[in-house]
Amino acid sequence: MADDKVAVVTASGQGIGAGVARGLHAKGYRLALMSPSGRSIALANELGCVGLNGSVTEPADLEALVGTALDEYGHIDAVCANTGLEEWGVGSDSRGIAFNPDLESNLLDVTDEGWIGGLDLLFMYAVRLARLVTPHMLERGKGAIVNISSEAAHAPMLEYPLTSTIRTGLSAFTKLYSDKYSRHNIRMNTVMVGYASNLGFPPEVSRCIPMQRPGSMEEAAGIVALLFSDDAAYITGENLMWDGGLARGL
Repeated sequence: MADDKVAVVTASGQGIGAGVARGLHAKGYRLALMSPSGRSIALANELGCVGLNGSVTEPADLEALVGTALDEYGHIDAVCANTGLEEWGVGSDSRGIAFNPDLESNLLDVTDEGWIGGLDLLFMYAVRLARLVTPHMLERGKGAIVNISSEAAHAPMLEYPLTSTIRTGLSAFTKLYSDKYSRHNIRMNTVMVGYASNLGFPPEVSRCIPMQRPGSMEEAAGIVALLFSDDAAYITGENLMWDGGLARGL
């Protein structure tokens, strides 16, 4: 139906992507899900929506996802641009955002191919999704996109060299996209994730979080749903911290 809310969620087989999909489904969204593992298809079957196997690093897979959503539902109202984790991170050794001189970072071990692959994984997927859905949102006269990013794009961490470097570009892209398309009632925001419960950080990590715990998948779904909603109709171009008070900057 034309008035149904339709959302696309990438990397939705587990973790934040799956949590967002479940949360949006509970709020009445019809969904198109994608992940490379097959888990998004299983989740789609559970939720009564459509799911595909595919990677955010493959432009053809993103095209197939958007095309499937349009074929199935006729329009797209919202996109949650989520992605996987960089392979050069050392998150299991993380002890917080403070500088740690003893940390064994992979910073200069990252190959040229690693940096280029990180650009596809952490930045270009969001640009490509925006290219695909924006013409349809312009025709519909509205739309909302939420990019899932990392707190490390706000406060660079040696633990995550690619995320800390490349996702700062995603923050800038979010602002520039908003400058261009907000006048057309199409909004883009980025959620900068701190420590999330699905990643299994050691318990001592909670000591550096003012709320003393990682964020849950239900809470991740809640912030995305809020940014998609009419209650957030005047919020655009923002890079919002979702970190339990972790960030130290103002």
